[in-house]
Amino acid sequence: MAAWACPNFTARRDDAESIATIHRAIELGITFLDTADIYGYGDNEILVGRAIRGLRDKVFLATKFGILRSKADPNVRGVNGSAAYVRSACDASLKRLASM
Repeated sequence: MAAWACPNFTARRDDAESIATIHRAIELGITFLDTADIYGYGDNEILVGRAIRGLRDKVFLATKFGILRSKADPNVRGVNGSAAYVRSACDASLKRLASM
């Protein structure tokens, strides 16, 4: 299940509804959640972290990285797979996801 609540990809964002949807999916047996640091410029990872607070042992969580964008300039696009960026992206995602 892709947890999708990205203000830069959707017209509106309702965190309570998104969290309720994730909770319901878990109740129904969905065990794989997928997000990415690019979704909402990291905001989606924060939301997923909040949603799985206390439920972390019930889900397999995946997050992706490597696509570069700029919140200040939506025309910026790039890809980075360097070792330094991988470490940086993992650290940043873990901080956002642990914002539970």
